[in-house]
This record gives sequence, C-alpha cells and structure tokens, in this order.
Amino acid sequence: MAEVGVSVEDELTAGTPAPDLLALHESIADLFATQGDWRRAYHHLRSALDIARAGSLRDPLTSSYNRRYLDQRLLGLPLSGGLAVALVDLDRFKSVNDTYGHLLGDRVLCRVADLLQEGLPPEAFCARYGGEEFALVLPGVEQPRALRIAEAARARIARHSWSELQPGLQVTISVGLAHGTGSGPRQLHRADDLLYAAKHAGRNKVAYRDRESAQVITHSE
Repeated sequence: MAEVGVSVEDELTAGTPAPDLLALHESIADLFATQGDWRRAYHHLRSALDIARAGSLRDPLTSSYNRRYLDQRLLGLPLSGGLAVALVDLDRFKSVNDTYGHLLGDRVLCRVADLLQEGLPPEAFCARYGGEEFALVLPGVEQPRALRIAEAARARIARHSWSELQPGLQVTISVGLAHGTGSGPRQLHRADDLLYAAKHAGRNKVAYRDRESAQVITHSE
C-alpha cells in the first residue's frame, strides 16, 4: 500500500532508470487520459518531457551536439596525442535577428551548423556552445591540418549562397583555434581568447597561436 502523501504512480516511478522512466511516465499519462483524468495525464507528460530534455545530447534547434555533450566529451578526451579546439562565433549575428527576425536567424544557425560539420574527420565533432557560438573538437589532429579545417569552414560559410534564405543576407564567422596537449576544457578556454583576437582583427578570420613565434596570427583569404 502506498504511504501517506505518496501516490501509486510515484511508487511506480521511484528508482526507475531514466530511459525506462520516460516510457513509464508516458504510459501512465495514456492511462489517465483514457480515464478522463487530464490533470494527472498532463502532469506525467510534463515529467516525460523534462526527462527527455535532461537526457538529450543534441541541440533541439540545429540537431548538432549540445553543451552537455561537449562538456562530457572534453573531460573524457586523453591528454596525450594533441587536441585542437576551434571556437566559432557568427559575426554580428544580432543584426541578422534585428533586421530579418528571429525565425530567419534560427534558419541561419541551422545552416551554419550543417556547413561546420562538412568535411570533419571521423573522430571530430561539432557542438553548439551557446547562442551563436559553436565548437569544433578535433582529437589527434595536428595543428596544420586543424588550421586547414578551420579555414575551410570559415571560407565555406563566407561563400555560401545566403541570398537563397534572404536577398542581401551575408553571414561570416570568426574562429579561435587552439592546439596542444592540455586538457579539453583548457583548450576551449584558449580558443575563446583566440576568438577574441579574430574579432579584434576585423572578423571573418581564423586566429591561432604560432608555436615557433608564440604570436597570435589571423588567417583569411
């Protein structure tokens, strides 16, 4: 018998693993709906939605990996073998939203995510870092190749036919590319500093640190 203050459905769901718990909440919601108990059906549907969101590793807008996946993967990457992290930011994206509206801005983000994922090595991945920022994580890739990948992504987005979405629309990105043997989170922090350098140099550029001169270099066509 259920304890005082504890419903039968709470007892059913207690201690259940998340994937099974999602299906269980959906089943209970269906049961209450057939009985006409819409309040409790809605409660369990909301619980199922919360579980699905919490367990998702994909960004719901762009379908790229999300920040949760990025943080988990960066912590699990080996410290040896080299790691390149490119932090990407859309240039002046606020003006896109202000000029053309947020619906078009969302379409731009989706298209950028698709373009960033083109040509990535099998072990690499793209994740939405937040807002209009994305991260490209390239494990075991040497700096020259990482630079070619980052520059190819920058050029691909700059040359894309954005007028197909909206006449007069132009989209570019700035990229901070960090490479080394440090931890994933540390490389991401370095990439963030280099992204600022790319913005400061005029945008639509890739900024990286040359290992021989220890200077920040910006690269673009």
